Amino acid sequence: MELKEYFQSYRDYFWEWNTDEDVSEDTGYSVNNTIYFSTLKTTVAYRSYIIDVLKELKIQGWPPFGSLLLVLYATQDGYLDMNSLFSEIKKNSERQELDDMIVEAREFLEKLQSLSHVYKKGQNRIILFHTIFNENRACISSDKAELLYRRYLRMPHLIGESANKKAFSLEVLQKDIRTLALANRKFPTMQSIVDAIRGFTKEPELDDEVIEDETTVETDKDFIQELIEESKTFQVGSLIKRIWSGLKIPMRHLSPGEQSIGGISDMTNKGDLHRMLLSEFANEDEVFMSRIANNEALYIQREIPPEENIFERIILIDTSLKNWGTPKVLAFASTIAIVKHPKAHSGCKVFTLGQSSMPISLDKVEQVVENLNQVSGNLDVSEALENFFQKEQKEKNLEVFFITNEENLSNQNLQKVIQENRDRLKFVVTTSVNGELNFYKHHNGQRKHIQKIVLPLKELWSNPPKKKFANKTETSQKGAKMPVPLNYPLLFPTPKQRIATFLYEGDFYILSNKKQLLKTYLSDNYYNKSIYQNTRIHRGCEVVVENISVKPRGQFSLARNKAGNYILCQYQTDKKILSKLNLTTKEYSELNVTGQNIPLNFELIYFDRSFYLYQDQFPTIFKINIEGNISIEQIKNDDKIAKSYIRNQVEIGRLENGGVNILSNFGKIGINEFEELVVSKLALAQQHEKVFSFEKNKYDIEVLASQSKNKYTFEDGSEIITDSRGMLTCISSNKKIPVFYIPAAQNGYLALSTEKDFGGSEYYLPQKALLKIREMDDMYSDYLESFIKHILEYGTEN
Repeated sequence: MELKEYFQSYRDYFWEWNTDEDVSEDTGYSVNNTIYFSTLKTTVAYRSYIIDVLKELKIQGWPPFGSLLLVLYATQDGYLDMNSLFSEIKKNSERQELDDMIVEAREFLEKLQSLSHVYKKGQNRIILFHTIFNENRACISSDKAELLYRRYLRMPHLIGESANKKAFSLEVLQKDIRTLALANRKFPTMQSIVDAIRGFTKEPELDDEVIEDETTVETDKDFIQELIEESKTFQVGSLIKRIWSGLKIPMRHLSPGEQSIGGISDMTNKGDLHRMLLSEFANEDEVFMSRIANNEALYIQREIPPEENIFERIILIDTSLKNWGTPKVLAFASTIAIVKHPKAHSGCKVFTLGQSSMPISLDKVEQVVENLNQVSGNLDVSEALENFFQKEQKEKNLEVFFITNEENLSNQNLQKVIQENRDRLKFVVTTSVNGELNFYKHHNGQRKHIQKIVLPLKELWSNPPKKKFANKTETSQKGAKMPVPLNYPLLFPTPKQRIATFLYEGDFYILSNKKQLLKTYLSDNYYNKSIYQNTRIHRGCEVVVENISVKPRGQFSLARNKAGNYILCQYQTDKKILSKLNLTTKEYSELNVTGQNIPLNFELIYFDRSFYLYQDQFPTIFKINIEGNISIEQIKNDDKIAKSYIRNQVEIGRLENGGVNILSNFGKIGINEFEELVVSKLALAQQHEKVFSFEKNKYDIEVLASQSKNKYTFEDGSEIITDSRGMLTCISSNKKIPVFYIPAAQNGYLALSTEKDFGGSEYYLPQKALLKIREMDDMYSDYLESFIKHILEYGTEN
């Protein structure tokens, strides 16, 4: 089904597309924006609302469009003319079977009509639609609905083609009515619909009244108290009530009507005769007529009560470097004070401005914690502010607040953007490190200072809540294991335990005990021979293939076929089984070579695009193919093979004693009282100048991370993801600290790397890395030390 077909209208049918010129939409497509029932001469719904309903229903599939329109009509308030509607529908029926379904459809709509208004308002109405159309076999699938919805978002004008009526189709009527008839059989009584609604929602029951969105003092106080009691948001929460007590910006806007109410100002010289003052009739006829003709007679103006204009508020928070620290705390406290003010009834959206504008929510403590850590590397947000105003809609009832550090207002670029958009930027709020808030309002093109609030930060922040500290690591085995990448910006430590080692085309490979194919390196290029004694030649490794299905027995050899896939050949000498495994496609073939009488001292090797079972003392050897299914043939021995074999054995010997002890069982992770990272019973400490390694921990652990599978989380939200192949990924809740990586190897000099920088042992530096090389001391200070200090500052007791 295509989008045009779903919304198609038909001649002589009960509904049609119509246009209301007074309605505008964000899509810019302003025609065919209503559904009109011509027989009833009534508009049933606007297109924007119908699309909103379909957006909600796409997760379970869409009902036929006519079915949805009938349900929308049946759930409207006011008088419903079902008789006229179904007379119009029934005249198109041509079969008794269809007449019976029409009766059932009407019966179902009358049940909906009789439902309490509670179930037909707001979100409850959407839940009702979900309920009655759920698992209805006449509906189109959720996947198809998702495709149609996306197509509408891209091309809303296609409805214009659907509005061109086609000749009536009995199949369309049957589809629309059948859907409702099936629903009627599923819900035989009105109570069954109510019961299904309550079962459909996750709430225990629906309220007796329609819940209106409102901000109550009690609810906000509860939320503010939660902020105060949480150590990470205490500074923000403790300021909000103090800001409330002094805040003077208007929380709702009133339009006073045509005239003032009461008194002399309520009189006018224009009006209806029945509103004329009685004193005017006391004049003589000539004078009376003259006063009327010259608009001098006095009338009582009809009293018009003040009307409330609902403004949509948008608050923009500067997250540039100059608005970090205390000014950032004041900015978020001011934002929450405006959004959650007990008298604030207008809608409010919040965006952070950095390199771009990002919508955020501040309804939960966790959201406040997360967004407080947002920081942009920009020195000013003028570009993001300008882009916001260029993209944002330009309605007259839009009221924008911009909150920034007072020092930023001296920036010329920012001044220019503020001046150009002063008609929509109604308020500018500035913050400072000493707790001063200044409110400015743009009025008639000029910025006017309207209020200053000085917050006693030392007093308000003098009694922070005691921060939680877990004496034991909280371990959870629920949830999925955190995924880890195949490789990292730096190399893995090379394992000591291995099944086999290969030299292929000048590159070294290792088949590890964890059944991984690893690629490693040897190098004579090292930084400091006096420090990196054992690692001046050996290097770490990168993972080529994981989860190789192979038994660790017999002999192995490695090659690549013409397609570039790695081929692992295995010879089980005890069973005389020769096999070949394509590590990319997983294709496997084996051959029993018992009848070949292969001597026990033959070795499996690679040479010149083939595998061989080889012994230099024998005149004939066995050749094994790389391409296709495995096969073997006996050939004459060649001196070139012997020379290649000897050379390879010498090179492979250089890898001996090159592995390190890898930490794979991480146990507890925390920070000790000497502010060192502790993994299991080892602490990452400085051993010599510019040299760091994991050694036995000598100090008490001050902070422990809670564990969930391979993720360890500290109380400030910082995380460490462990990889049993030998890597730690450190993710700070402070977004200024980039993600960085540390090899998890014991008794070896370590490195630290981000996606851009590298410091430490060259052992972990990839051969073709584009990383910037820095001193390990600087890397430790900038990344790991900052990571630890942030945890101690925000996630432990003072």
